[in-house]
Parts: sequence; structure tokens; C-alpha cells
Amino acid sequence: MTGALTLPALGFGAAQLGNLYRETSDEEAAGAVAAAWDEGIRYFDTAPHYGIGLSEERLGAQLRGRPREQYLISTKVGRLLRPGPGGGDDMDNAFAVPDDRVRVWDMSEAGVRASHAESLERLGLDRVDILYLHDPEEGPTEQAFAEALPALAAMREEGLVRAVGVGSKDTEVLARAVRTGLVDLVMVSGRYTLLEQPAAAELLPACEEHGVGVVAVSVFNSGILARPEPAADAAYEYGAAPAEMLERARALARVAREHGAELPDLAMQFPLRHPAIDTVVLGMRTAAQVHQNAGRMRVPIPEEAWDAAAAI
Repeated sequence: MTGALTLPALGFGAAQLGNLYRETSDEEAAGAVAAAWDEGIRYFDTAPHYGIGLSEERLGAQLRGRPREQYLISTKVGRLLRPGPGGGDDMDNAFAVPDDRVRVWDMSEAGVRASHAESLERLGLDRVDILYLHDPEEGPTEQAFAEALPALAAMREEGLVRAVGVGSKDTEVLARAVRTGLVDLVMVSGRYTLLEQPAAAELLPACEEHGVGVVAVSVFNSGILARPEPAADAAYEYGAAPAEMLERARALARVAREHGAELPDLAMQFPLRHPAIDTVVLGMRTAAQVHQNAGRMRVPIPEEAWDAAAAI
């Protein structure tokens, strides 16, 4: 429970709908959202950053015909989209889309409100439920705290959104945001996973103290936990996995097998064992991935498996 919102255990992350790493076809995007709906997933997360607006456009198109009161949707502010040069692509930012739009950092109150309005246009919806400030540590950080967070809180009080938060992989920035008393929730990327839990030291206790909800994302640590057996070339933090991380992931995979499960099952369910964490949001590209991941959330995992994993 986060304020007026009750978040489900599993949410749909729409970065892949923005062609993260490679193109996603319109058919794949439609199939993924339809499969999520069929699996009972009712929380969908996107951002202007994902495909320079493509993710919002595709997600909105797939949700518009569905009963609005039955689902929650979040998007993000902090980057405005403006006309780009065209003729190239956005692969420097990991999205396989044309560069006919570019991102411009703007964490002013005017920028936050403009970003929200422009996202509604791309989504084709009259409202979103949650607005996150996206990656303040990468942009104008002090402006984020001086202007963007108060602006988000004001928008919540005005009834424009139901909840506001910050999304980041930087636990110090997230803890600082929690302590402002302005946010309802944080989206923590890759910092509380089966593989490593740096968020447990400061961030999660701060969230519990201040009554702030937590959404865990990047729970596969960029891929190293995504397969039953981590490959030699497995990715970690968007690069090649260090040898010690690969060894640890393989040991965790053995624990999973010994207890009748697979490594991704443990990786998906692990964050929800912490009392501060409400939801795991997973990026999913196809209907098959959605059904597989929804099934992984239902795999029974004995307490002995968690004890063995904690001992590694």
C-alpha cells in the first residue's frame, strides 16, 4: 500500500516497447500488453526516455481501450523531448529508434509540468496515477531537489496525479528524496536483488521510517540472473559480468535447482520478501516473456532455499 494506491506484486515495465537494445515490432508490443492483461497484471510503467517517446505511444495505444479504473500507470519527468536532427539512431542511449527527437534535461517546475502534459498527449490518456522524477543523479540534481520534487508534491495535492516518487539506481539520491517527506514511493533499479542488496543498508530502512513504498526494478541485474544457468558472457550492470559476480550467480543457480526452482524464479520473488518492497516491475517484450515471468512469480520456493541463498 502506497498512500491511496495498492500496488500489485508484479508490474509491466515498458522499456522494451521503446525498442530497448533492438526493435520490438508493433505486433510484439500489442501481444505483450495483452498477455500482461490476461495474466492479471494491472500496473504499467513507462517513461519519455524509453525510445524517445515510443514506449509511451505504444503503451497508451494498447491501454486506451481497457477500463481505466482497473489499472495503474506511471511515467516519469526530468527529460523533455524536443525535435532532433534525424537521419541517425538513438543506440548511444540503447534504443533502436530514429533520432528525430532528443532528450533535454529540465527539472524546473515548468519543465516537470510540461513533461507531464506531453506524456499525456503521447499516451492518449487523460491521467497517469504515478509520476516519478527520473534519474536526478544524472541531470541537474540540485534543481531536482529544489524545484522538481516540490512541483511533483504540488501536482499531487492539486489532484493531477495520485502519487509521486523518484526512480534511480543511486541509493543515496533515493534516500535523500525519501527524507524530504515529499515522495510516496521510490523505484530502485538493481540495488536490491538476489545478487546484491546495497539498498538494505540505508534506503530501505529510511523508506520504512517515512512510510514510503518501494518498487524494485532491474531485479535480474541487467541479465546475469535472467537465465536458469548464467552464461559465460552474462551481462551485469550493462556490461560484462565480473568473474566474482558470475561465480556467485552460478552458486545461486545451484541453490535454485536443488530446491526445485530456477534462478530467475528466486530473482523475481526475492525483493518481495523485504517488508519495504511492494512491487517488482519487469521489462517484457513479448507475450511469451510475460507468461513465463508471471509463471515464475507463482513457483513455490521453500524457506530452505532462501536460507541457502543467504549463506552464499
